[in-house]
Amino acid sequence: MQTIDVAVVGASAAGLFAAIHAGRTARLLGRPIRISAFDGARKLGAKILVAGGGRCNVTHWRVTEQDFSGSSAPAIRKVLGRFTELDTATFFEQLGVSLKREETGKLFPASNSARTVLNALLREAQALGVELIYPARIRRIDRHESGGFHLQGDCEPLLANRVILCTGGKALPKSGSDGEGFALACHLGHTLVEPIIPALVPLVLEDGHWITALSGLTLPAELFLKSGAGKRVVSFASSTLCTHFGMSGPSVLDISRHYLRSQDTDPHTQLLINWLPGFTNESLDELFLAPGSGGPLSLLRRHLPDRLARQLATLAGIDDSRNVPRERRRLLATLTTATVLPVIRDRGFTFAEATAGGVPLSEVRLETMESRVCPGLSLAGEVLDVDGRIGGFNFQWAWSSGFVAGTHAAKALMS
Repeated sequence: MQTIDVAVVGASAAGLFAAIHAGRTARLLGRPIRISAFDGARKLGAKILVAGGGRCNVTHWRVTEQDFSGSSAPAIRKVLGRFTELDTATFFEQLGVSLKREETGKLFPASNSARTVLNALLREAQALGVELIYPARIRRIDRHESGGFHLQGDCEPLLANRVILCTGGKALPKSGSDGEGFALACHLGHTLVEPIIPALVPLVLEDGHWITALSGLTLPAELFLKSGAGKRVVSFASSTLCTHFGMSGPSVLDISRHYLRSQDTDPHTQLLINWLPGFTNESLDELFLAPGSGGPLSLLRRHLPDRLARQLATLAGIDDSRNVPRERRRLLATLTTATVLPVIRDRGFTFAEATAGGVPLSEVRLETMESRVCPGLSLAGEVLDVDGRIGGFNFQWAWSSGFVAGTHAAKALMS
């Protein structure tokens, strides 16, 4: 049975980064170590290649713990601080991948190709002597009497002195992240923050809802949650897409995990949309009455796409008339600023960009990403209970946690 120093289980963003920095640390310390990265996919880096519409938004120009959900903000901040968005930009620049910042704050490769990012990571890993073994899914990991780990799967059984678990969550299962990593973590003594649900996922509305007739319409809008007690819980304002099944776009993806989680804690929570961010029903009603408004429908058509404005007016029972009964005018203001979205389900992990839930950060040492319950095991990436909003934040979590895990694994071997 062959023995390796570091086995990285899962060779996508976090796994490649962990393997690279384990190799760099070993080289810096002057002691070569054997690092093998295993992945069940036939082609490596599927999530990298599809991210950002095939362009891969590597990170965001400004990243804070407030851009994430899941484990506690102070814990997330501590890991992010070990390898920042500036470090990420420097890392890729040194590999020959120039980044450009767009108006949204997202950083993309100047080539506009995710392949540029993946190829740079693969070249660096191979230059450092990392063995990339795929398709070879690791299906079982056990503690070995030697103090290391016994790994079994779609390869010859092997022993590893240290293991870094970077298997991802359950989003985009075709890429290989189908949740099996959670079972590996639990087998080694970890627990999970549940339920494990899709994050950054489109939402499906009731069949035949009027919004589905607006399929293809994109506009800036604000989505917000209102608790059963009427309290505004969380909101996101950004580009919003009406589809044949319901809702998508950045604002919808960002709020999806919060809505889905709320259904377990407060099933009376409602998801609402404000088609005119910045307006309340009171301020919009005042604008309807302002001199020169031309009437409610005329005013809406100046601020919203025509077919949306007409649909809202129809729902409120309003035509082109300037003289609108007070109750209908107020109903239109409410529909415009607080339409209730009757969500019946999400589109599932197949269409999700991330996973909410996973191994809590309280079960790892934040300085090293080493497990508190299974010494020698480290964890990084989406297998942990951390998920970011749209815009490159989940990649930054992969880079930060992978850097910490890989660097520590190599140093631990030296000591």
